[in-house]
Amino acid sequence: MEPAGSNRGTDQLATAAALGDLEAVRRLLDAGADPNAVNSFGSALSPVMMMGSPSVAELLLQRGADPNRPDPCTGSLPAHDAAREGFLDTLQVLRQGGARLDLKDRWGRLPLDLATGNVHSHVVSYSAEAENAP
Repeated sequence: MEPAGSNRGTDQLATAAALGDLEAVRRLLDAGADPNAVNSFGSALSPVMMMGSPSVAELLLQRGADPNRPDPCTGSLPAHDAAREGFLDTLQVLRQGGARLDLKDRWGRLPLDLATGNVHSHVVSYSAEAENAP
């Protein structure tokens, strides 16, 4: 039996998400892992964006993950992580799942700012178009 307050399930979810292991993520969610629970690594959704796994991001969103929840450790939102790393397909999944590209991180930066700073022109173009869309 796990001690009260244990982060084992959420840590496992974050690890599976970071590895892009769709089946392990599905199994953990089916077993009751909360995609919004804070774990030892931050949030469960942020590591997925770092690895660029749109299918895992989509599953987490379908299961209730909040695409606008900042990582408690870094202050970055999932859209910021995806934009910084140049993962356009993941950013598109996030936006379709409700992620807002007009939210700033702890340092006042938009996802567009991070994509620009890392020379991800395909993400910059998408982010700029999304900001101007109704």
